Amino acid sequence: MRKPIGWALVVCLALSANAFPGDWINLFDGKTLKGWSVHSGYAKYHVEDGTIVGTAVKGSPNTFLCTDREFGDFILEFEVKVDPKLNSGVQFRSKIAPKEIAFIFRGRDGKPRTRKLPPDRVYGYQVEISNEAQGNSGNIYDEARRGMFLDDFTNKPEARAAFKDNQWNKYRVECKGDSIKTWINGVPCADIRDALTLRGVIGLQVHGVHRNFQPYQVRWRNIRIKVLD
Repeated sequence: MRKPIGWALVVCLALSANAFPGDWINLFDGKTLKGWSVHSGYAKYHVEDGTIVGTAVKGSPNTFLCTDREFGDFILEFEVKVDPKLNSGVQFRSKIAPKEIAFIFRGRDGKPRTRKLPPDRVYGYQVEISNEAQGNSGNIYDEARRGMFLDDFTNKPEARAAFKDNQWNKYRVECKGDSIKTWINGVPCADIRDALTLRGVIGLQVHGVHRNFQPYQVRWRNIRIKVLD
């Protein structure tokens, strides 16, 4: 008679395949896009000199290069450099619509709103990547769902000034339960509590460009995650 495997051994075997909680995991191997897939639009992504390069394509809606794996509680770090005229962001705890879906929620005015999403649309939390003039980099935006920023940067001058144009900026995102916090270049930015989604994919955004189109680019490197759950 075969002896059952103890629960502790089962847990260890399961964790060893994806590293133990607390270990840093490189989401990008520096050479290929293995473990990632494109959704929502048709902007282009390629690897160049150890970076992931996203290039805007005329007529494309917002496009996302998403991890095949979902994450719950974690610390995410990455570096990003973006053309100041191209809005971008990194999704986390986000979902990919398997079919057409609709959200009904209350807007800022308290009135009910309905938002419909097509199949393959990425939606959920996004840490904003913008420019110095906008002053909202590091804030949390609810992409394609509530369609609004979730923190108020009005009285956060240091956060508004943390992002620097035309250089590499280091981001940090911490998710623990309903707590979501962000940093840019070591400066605290967003600090919210929101539990609409507690698990989902990571996604690198190339925003759609509809006026005065140019093939603007955004670059990411040193993308890593520390799983906490």
